[in-house]
Amino acid sequence: MINRRLLRVKVMQALYAYLQTDSPSVSNSEKELHFSINKSYELYISLFLLLTELVRYARLRIDIAREKKIPGPDDLNPNTRFVDNPVIAMLGQNSALKTFVNNTKISWSNRPELIRSLYNQMAMEDFYREYMGAPETSFEEDKKFTIALLNDLILPSDEFYNTLEEQSIYWNDEVDYLVNIAGKTIRKMKKTTPSAETILPLYKNEEDAVFAKKLFRKVIVNQKDYEKLIEQYTRNWDFERIAFMDILLLMMAIAEIQEFESIPVKVSFNEYIEISKLYSTEKSSIFINGILDKIIQHLREHKLFVKKGRGLIGEN
Repeated sequence: MINRRLLRVKVMQALYAYLQTDSPSVSNSEKELHFSINKSYELYISLFLLLTELVRYARLRIDIAREKKIPGPDDLNPNTRFVDNPVIAMLGQNSALKTFVNNTKISWSNRPELIRSLYNQMAMEDFYREYMGAPETSFEEDKKFTIALLNDLILPSDEFYNTLEEQSIYWNDEVDYLVNIAGKTIRKMKKTTPSAETILPLYKNEEDAVFAKKLFRKVIVNQKDYEKLIEQYTRNWDFERIAFMDILLLMMAIAEIQEFESIPVKVSFNEYIEISKLYSTEKSSIFINGILDKIIQHLREHKLFVKKGRGLIGEN
């Protein structure tokens, strides 16, 4: 579920905190890194929980309306298309989701004002009215509607963002990415897909599971060597005045190129330039592009890395 780009960002944040601490602890920093990664998965699961909570709230409103002393025709024969949405039902029945919720105790039940606000907003949205008023629906239409709830209702909600800020410092920078992943999860669902297979696991494979920890450790162990190599190619710059984040990203790039045989050099090169555009200074991407290109030439000329695997011929 969590891709390499987000893992790199998580490592960058953990290293930044570690290297800026007076008395850093590798063990504690690794625990913090692991915790941060798991919080991302928690938000992914929480998005699905929020959808099921909206359905629960809508069903509660229907039940209350039916119990009126003098219920009207709409109260007695409500439109149940939303509460019967099979996509949201499948998400709620997912065994991995249930296990995660039982282990972490995450819930939106203590945020009734958010649920009420989202429901009231949903009721005014054109896409909701069109969905509820359509003469018939299909599983594909149910998926499109559910994705619209994520993209057009939840994602733009200020109240949703405020709630995230209160619950975790890790979440706000990742909402767009995780909503996108949640949308892709729903898009791939099929009516015949077992509920147990609906939700993605935390890591795509075992390589991703060890990627972050290995990258973190390699930068710490080889920090001095990496800094010397960077200084060698920044002699025309005042090393002390180079943005710390730029140096950190260069160290991570060197570590990744040298230590991960199956990752193409071009991938590592492009990834750290893109990350610098989001997390460093305005001119950092240009700086890192130029310096990293020279460093890669140095590493290649001195045969300081080996690339193995399919499609990596000529990388060394």
